[in-house]
Amino acid sequence: MHFGKRFRFPFALASLILSSTLTTVALPQNNPGSASTTSNNSTALDPGVRAGSVNAGQPLSTLSPSQLQFFQDGLARFTQIDSVSGAAPGEPGSGLGPGYNSNSCASCHAQPTVGGTSPSATAYPFVGQNPQTTVGYDYGAANQVPFFIAADGPVREARFPYAVNSNGSVNTQVADGGVHDVFSIAGRGDAVGCVMSQPNFAQAQRENNLIFRIPTPTFGGGLIENIADATILANMAANAQAKSALGISGHPNYSGNDGSITRFGWKAQNKSLEIFAGEAYNVEMGVTNELFQTKRANPPASCLYNPTPEDQTNFNSSGAAVTSDVVAFAMFSRFLAPPAPSAAGISNNPSAHSIQNGEAMFSAVGCTMCHTPSLQTAGSSFTAALSNQPANLYSDLLVHNMGSGLADNVSQGAAAGDEFRTAPLWGVGQRVFFLHDGRSGPANGGLVNAIQQHSSQGSEASKVISNYNRLPPQAQQDLLNFLRSL
Repeated sequence: MHFGKRFRFPFALASLILSSTLTTVALPQNNPGSASTTSNNSTALDPGVRAGSVNAGQPLSTLSPSQLQFFQDGLARFTQIDSVSGAAPGEPGSGLGPGYNSNSCASCHAQPTVGGTSPSATAYPFVGQNPQTTVGYDYGAANQVPFFIAADGPVREARFPYAVNSNGSVNTQVADGGVHDVFSIAGRGDAVGCVMSQPNFAQAQRENNLIFRIPTPTFGGGLIENIADATILANMAANAQAKSALGISGHPNYSGNDGSITRFGWKAQNKSLEIFAGEAYNVEMGVTNELFQTKRANPPASCLYNPTPEDQTNFNSSGAAVTSDVVAFAMFSRFLAPPAPSAAGISNNPSAHSIQNGEAMFSAVGCTMCHTPSLQTAGSSFTAALSNQPANLYSDLLVHNMGSGLADNVSQGAAAGDEFRTAPLWGVGQRVFFLHDGRSGPANGGLVNAIQQHSSQGSEASKVISNYNRLPPQAQQDLLNFLRSL
């Protein structure tokens, strides 16, 4: 792409945009993965996944030899493939199923490298396509790939917002909200006798009772975990007048037990990396562990093969090997460094000036009112790399009303069905799919579509998107170039 003369955004115009009366840009609701058009007919385009290394997937730079051992051990387990018995060829982990979405943490957290987010057909380093198109047949499993899983689409988990009656009808008076695993272990060579059907996703879709989530990246997890609640609350109170003018409020999600602020997951529903890992191990792979010790959804007895918990502390080992998989996963994420931003060198090679101007636009239109560029961590007993450090995550870690267009009708903790955590943007330069369900990707505008989807009835972001849409096309392009530099 050729970039002509860069648009210089005068401060007077910035002030005018932020102080004038704004109109909400209402977008039609789209099914996840469907095409969407922008509302301002701009010529600005998502430059795509940026080229070059971002050093993603690297450990924090100040780890001790012992801490590095725990990181490397966690990485090895993160990439391990699980089977039911642990004896399937090439699948040494045990405890898979009875329901599962995939058989390895790294199969979902793969873009741009291990620990990231949903892979793409061209980026997935292990099988060359969305792993969910093949994992359902692994070791003889008798599954069908559902309609919402595509070779060039994102990894997805499925949730039913509402309960399903015995006759298959939806009871909108009773919330469900839980994950319904895509696949069953029935038919596998190490699940002889298991009789368990896949959920009826086609009927759930017809009943408008099906929503999706894609994996959140784990980069910089230790920094996010170590941001004090007081810091999050102080940032929430900052710039109150500007936020009010834009219609932005937002609030933390809280632990129902100790009242502390939770921060991991699409709705900031999990407090810590260990809880996040333990829940995911049980939900996404069906592996019981010391945090989640029972199988989910009362599976048939014919599909239960192992004593529980299937993952536990290895008392007869030493060093990093003594930890459970869940603790190892948490250590890997905790010591995983955030991706490095780039001043230039992304796809189509926009200039450093364009990126710098885009950063100014990002602030001027109001994006930073939610996507806070940096929050300071508290003191950490783990490593100096986590202690009193700037976490340049571009998130306030609050949940915000994102409007009817993005609402999934699933409540988690204090997050309502139309509320989502402000997604951290570090590493966004190499993401392929965007938004909680992956509806924005290369086929329908990528980042451009994701930005426009922020605006719908009730969304706190609508005025900010209106500001963005009023920028000249070159200023919009600069903003996109800036995002792809992160």
